[in-house]
Amino acid sequence: MEKIEVILVDKNDKVIGRAEKMAVHKQGLLHRCFSIFLFNAQGEVLLQKRAKNKYHSPGLWSNACCSHPRSGKGLLGEAKRRLWQEMGVKAELKEAFTFIYKAKVGALIEHEFDHVFFGRFNGSPKPNPEEAADWRRESLLALKKDIQKHPRKYTAWLKIVLPAVSRKIEHATGLRGLFLENK
Repeated sequence: MEKIEVILVDKNDKVIGRAEKMAVHKQGLLHRCFSIFLFNAQGEVLLQKRAKNKYHSPGLWSNACCSHPRSGKGLLGEAKRRLWQEMGVKAELKEAFTFIYKAKVGALIEHEFDHVFFGRFNGSPKPNPEEAADWRRESLLALKKDIQKHPRKYTAWLKIVLPAVSRKIEHATGLRGLFLENK
């Protein structure tokens, strides 16, 4: 298996080093990541079901794409690159907010400084089967209800970030104001 490095950061997202991804997740070190939420014209969020071969949270439902940027690359470009690699989707993205979270996922610890991007996508994704086994769209309300009813079907980070995503959407004057205003 190829050794992949992630970017270690402090609580202000200042780079403090790099380390091998699996070691970072075993030790629970704070590192940079991004999460992408795509909404269609009806305001439904695109979800992916993680492939069964993923190193953690296999087979669980999550947002459209989550990953770690490569060192020396721009965050927005990395988010677009991974969205294409995972879901076969090209979309304009805008960073909506950041937050830090820490969650145990099996034997690993996700401790991430997460840059959350929003975008609009009305088409049908073409998921890479190595990354995503399935996809669907849900309203935020239906998603929240299903998470309450079936929490084990969803990734830890989706359950953590969803309230902030909902607040951001509820306080916006439509999705356009969140990620397409400067287009």
